[in-house]
Amino acid sequence: MLKCNMERLEEKILCYSKFGDTGNGGITRLCLSDADIQGRKEFIRRTKELGADIKIDDMGNIYATLEGSDNSLPAIVMGSHADSVVNGGNYDGILGVLTGLEVAETIVKENIPHKHPITIMIWTNEEGARFDPAMMSSGVICGKFKKEDMLASSDIEGVTFGEALAESEFCGNIENRLDPKKCLGMLELHIEQGPVLEQHGVDIGVLEGVVGMVNYEFEFKGQAGHAGTVPMPWRKDALFAAAKALDYLHSELDKLDSKLVYTTGRILCHPNVHTIVPDNVKLTLDARHQDPEVIKQVVKVVENIPKELAKCNVSYKELWARNTVNFNKELVDAVQKSVDALGYSNMRMYSGPGHDAQYVADIMPTTMIFVPSDGGHSHCEIEHTSIENCWKGSNVLLNTVLELDKK
Repeated sequence: MLKCNMERLEEKILCYSKFGDTGNGGITRLCLSDADIQGRKEFIRRTKELGADIKIDDMGNIYATLEGSDNSLPAIVMGSHADSVVNGGNYDGILGVLTGLEVAETIVKENIPHKHPITIMIWTNEEGARFDPAMMSSGVICGKFKKEDMLASSDIEGVTFGEALAESEFCGNIENRLDPKKCLGMLELHIEQGPVLEQHGVDIGVLEGVVGMVNYEFEFKGQAGHAGTVPMPWRKDALFAAAKALDYLHSELDKLDSKLVYTTGRILCHPNVHTIVPDNVKLTLDARHQDPEVIKQVVKVVENIPKELAKCNVSYKELWARNTVNFNKELVDAVQKSVDALGYSNMRMYSGPGHDAQYVADIMPTTMIFVPSDGGHSHCEIEHTSIENCWKGSNVLLNTVLELDKK
C-alpha cells in the first residue's frame, strides 16, 4: 500500500503552528485575521510548487487543483478549515488541510498516476469564532444561509465579514464555487475531538454521518429581593428554579439512550449580584443523538417541563436544530476498504460536532475520516494527536483518493 511521508507531514504541522501561536502550545487563528491570512498564503505557495491551479470563490474558499490524465472527469476533493477558536489547538480543521496537502505532495513526488483532477481546499470561517455562524461558507454554498446575511455578520469590534473578506484580498469569484456537477465527492479528515477512539485503542474512525441535535434556551422569571430580608419560604428565586429544572432534565434525559449527550453550556443570571435574589435566569440545553427517534424523546422531555418551579415562571424556546446527516455509502465503503488494506484498527462512528462535510453532504457525495484526539481534548491549547496517528490518517486519505480514482 502507498503511504505518505511522516516527516514531511510533521514539518507541515509545525509550520502552521506558528500562524497564530499563543506561546502556550496552542493557536488563535480567527477567520481572516493576520494569522489566518499568513496560513492561507503559505497554503497557496506550497500548492503552487506542486503545480496546482489556484482558485478562490466569493466566500474566500481556496481550491488548489492538480490536473488528472483526464480532466473531463469529476474532481476528487479533500479539505477542511484553517481557522481556529480563541486559544485553540494545532489540529482541529487544519489537519484535514495539511493531510490533503501531504497526499497531493506524495502523488506529485512519487509520480502516482491519477485520472481525475484532485482538489485540496480550505473552507472559510468554519468555527464561527469571529463571525457567526459556524460553517458559514459551506452553509452559503450549500444553500443553508443567505450570502447577504453572512456578509453583514460582524465581529466584536464591529467589522463585518464582508469588510474583512474585501480587505483580505481573498474575495474571489462566485463562478469558482464548489460545483457538485464537477466533483466525484469530498473527503474531510478531522481529529475526533473526543475520547472514543483513544479509549477503544483504535487508529481510525470510519464516519457514517453527523448526529442530529436540538438546542433550547430556558428562561426562569422570579422576583428580585434583598438577600438578607426576604424569608426563604417567600422567595421567588430564579436561580433555584433553574437548578430544579436542570435536576428534572438530567433525571429524565438519563432514562433515554446511553449514547445521548446533552450539555448546559451557558447560564445568564440577573442581576448577578451577591446580595440580591436572582429574578431572571436563562440557560441553554444542547442535546445530540444519531437516532431521530431519540431526539423526538428529548423534545418530549422538554415539552413536559413544569411551567412553574420554585414559584417562578418557566418558559423555553428552540434556538436551532439539525437532522442526522448520513454520509455517502460508496465513499464510506472506499474509506473502509483503504483502512482494512492498510491493516489499521478502526470503528464505524457518527460525529457529534458539526463539520463543513455535513452541509456538503446535501449537494454531493461526502464522508469523513477521524483520527484520535489525545485525552479527548479539543478547542483548547493542549489539543494533540500523535504524529503517527496523523500519518495513519493521511495514508487512509491517500489510498481512499486512489480507490475513488478507479471510477
